[in-house]
Amino acid sequence: MRRRFEKSPHAETPPPRCPLKWPRRGRPAASPPPAPSSRRAARFCGSDGSLGPQQRSGTEGGGMGPGATAGRRLLPLLLLGAMAAAPGAGAEGCGRSQFRCGDGACIASAWACDGRAECPDGSDETAETCRSRSCSPGEFRCGGRGGRCVPGSWRCDGHHDCANGSDELDCPPRTCPGDQLRCGGGACVSRAFACDGERDCEDGADEAGCPPPAACGPHDFRCNDSTCVSRLWACDGDRDCPDGSDEWPRSCGPPRPPQPCPPLQFACGSGECIHRRWRCDGTSDCRDGSDEEGCAAAATCHPDQFQCRDGRCVLGVRQCDGETDCADGSDEEGCHNVTACDGHHEFKCRSGECIPVERVCDQHRDCRDWSDEPIKKCGVNECLDNDGGCSHVCRDLRLGYECLCPEGFTLGPDGRTCEDIDECRDPLSCSQRCHNLPGSYKCECGGGYQLDPNTRACRALGPPAALLFAARHEIRRLALDGGEYRPVLGPLKHVGALDADVATGTIFWADPTQRKIYRSSLGEGAGGVAAAAVVAPGPGWPDALALDWLHRRLYWTDSRLGTVSVADAGGSRRLTLVREPGAKPRGIAVDPLHGYMYWTDWGTSPKIAKGGLNGADRFPLVTEGVEWPNGIALDLPSQRLYWVDSRLHTLSSVDVDGGRRRTLLADPHLLAHPFAVTVFEDTVFWSDVASGSILSANGRSGAGARGLLRGVPPPEGLLLLHPLRQPPGENRCAEAEAEGSCSFLCLPAPQLGPRAPRYTCACPDGQRLAPDGRNCLTGSSGDAVGRVGGRTGPTVLAVTLPLGLLILAAFGARGLWRSWRRRSTNSINFDNPVYQKTTEDEEPLGRGLGGGFSYPTRQAVSLDDDVA
Repeated sequence: MRRRFEKSPHAETPPPRCPLKWPRRGRPAASPPPAPSSRRAARFCGSDGSLGPQQRSGTEGGGMGPGATAGRRLLPLLLLGAMAAAPGAGAEGCGRSQFRCGDGACIASAWACDGRAECPDGSDETAETCRSRSCSPGEFRCGGRGGRCVPGSWRCDGHHDCANGSDELDCPPRTCPGDQLRCGGGACVSRAFACDGERDCEDGADEAGCPPPAACGPHDFRCNDSTCVSRLWACDGDRDCPDGSDEWPRSCGPPRPPQPCPPLQFACGSGECIHRRWRCDGTSDCRDGSDEEGCAAAATCHPDQFQCRDGRCVLGVRQCDGETDCADGSDEEGCHNVTACDGHHEFKCRSGECIPVERVCDQHRDCRDWSDEPIKKCGVNECLDNDGGCSHVCRDLRLGYECLCPEGFTLGPDGRTCEDIDECRDPLSCSQRCHNLPGSYKCECGGGYQLDPNTRACRALGPPAALLFAARHEIRRLALDGGEYRPVLGPLKHVGALDADVATGTIFWADPTQRKIYRSSLGEGAGGVAAAAVVAPGPGWPDALALDWLHRRLYWTDSRLGTVSVADAGGSRRLTLVREPGAKPRGIAVDPLHGYMYWTDWGTSPKIAKGGLNGADRFPLVTEGVEWPNGIALDLPSQRLYWVDSRLHTLSSVDVDGGRRRTLLADPHLLAHPFAVTVFEDTVFWSDVASGSILSANGRSGAGARGLLRGVPPPEGLLLLHPLRQPPGENRCAEAEAEGSCSFLCLPAPQLGPRAPRYTCACPDGQRLAPDGRNCLTGSSGDAVGRVGGRTGPTVLAVTLPLGLLILAAFGARGLWRSWRRRSTNSINFDNPVYQKTTEDEEPLGRGLGGGFSYPTRQAVSLDDDVA
């Protein structure tokens, strides 16, 4: 960072001090500093913490001033002084879990030989230090100069983890198991996929040399073109035969009338319901594109007009005029009304034009206003006067000067003081954990992960990870290294959303046609449908599933009912947690370690929402820049959420507190209709039902997007299998269930602080929680949060207390007004016996307490209208 000044400051400032900050990326302090650049510059520090003499002056172009020779002579002494004054020098020995640098400083032992120097002198990454370290039995030594150790599971995994590539040398050729077929590219696919009419190998090797189709079996349906499909798939609303004959009326009878869509929604020909405002908007939102059929031709603008993004036309002269004329502001986007000069090579005149910096102070007028040739400023070296007020480096220019900062620092608001850059604010810096250091930062990984020094990504230890996805009528498994691709469960009627319990090997899936949630063991393989059991029957349509593996609770969304529900893993106890009018919840993710759940909602108010696993403390987390959010996934180590938007064709991420939001990818081809999403290590995976694809991209930057599988049946469910995806933790409901504290269901509470409840009791739909907070009473409570540990007293008080205060304020105001009226009225008091006497027999003016007549004893007369 830099800032130019054209005037030398005259206010005296103390000599800038050299802060105790090490250069970014652990550059050894004793190494020669880089020459000052246009962006950042290094700095020399004396033993007393002050700037070295070579920063006391400067010349144009970053050259050394009059003190350059003396600075070079004093450089060794300055470096020795800096090392002597370094933190930790001369201090007592480092801790047991610390590494002692050559200059006496202490760093974490885990930071030694990790591929990045943290010691000021770089001694933690020297060849001697790294060679002296011994690898554990489960590690592989890279050899070479560094001698790093990497996990043994990284050996021959297709990734170069050693700098010299020794972990991928002399690797045996990959072989496929007996039940797998080897593709031409080396990938393995199940032999069950061979000759099934779907191209599973990229080179089509699984469909090469296939015999003619055999006769259909007793459990198959024969299509009109003689192909065979499972009888379960006939008349299910999906065209499984190539000619669609499994859905013809002669086999299925007259078609069922489609379910009506709610008001203000459009019924697609493919069966789904979308917002009516999406009809004829130029983007196909229905799977069959019926929302864009029969629409009027898009309006075209006149050649001298600008067309707004919403189709409206405005005069062309109004584009980039500084005023928004389009409702969406598109007429003022991408405008550059201010002339910008190249700060490195050009000088901006006060009259607005840009000239080469070499023409400044050359005794020739190049600017119209002569601003390039100020007589009193040309030839003046402001850096000789207290370094121009710069805290680190002052660089003299032809006209004025600029302050520079070392790498890892940036100029503060005053343009002279260098401040540390907090690299941890940028989600691109680290994969999981980030520690900001003076002038640098450090990446670390959670338990079960190890930092890759080449990519700075956290890689999981243990067995290789695999993807499970729903391929309409079966569940398939795809190894991330390409070594396996096979079906694990099927044939099934219809597979939608997925989730699994990795520890027990149990998989859960939703069947939208039967409106039920099933479970089965992953070990049963294909044909294990008989072992499937209904988990949570009931009305509605489960859109997405999420398993709380610690408390054994299953959460799901229902966009048709607008609800988020929960049940125990056995399905015997269930209740509705969230029900909002106009809501359409779709994807859901849970964090049982902290007691939160996150879900997407594409209803009347699209949002990414957050709430407790007991339905409490729910609120919208993201409300802007979302229209049709579908799948959502939580990366537990980094505490970041990832979601896909089918209407905006975007992949986005945000912290669980709503900060540091990023749009990782926006592409209508790669994200035509994204549905489900999952994340692992540094990679995010998503399914696209429009293209029938499984794709992936870098989870921090969105780079490297690629397709893993293409041409599969629309994959509505997607999850990743690995033990680290579901880390161990405490079951906060175990004690309550053992003691029977909750009469119906115990739900974990969000951990808002040290005094937060560990759990709350919940009641089924139609019942409410008793005052003791444990038992259930008959009678609807109307709201899930009120039912889960809710009380009516605070609600009544919250209504009556403000009303009472308002009434008291009204009476008080009236009393003050009457008091003011009395004070502002002049009165004369008198007694008139004659008046009393002569009016005694007249009409009474008032009645006393005794029932007789009474007369006023005082008369108030206003003097404001008297005439003098």
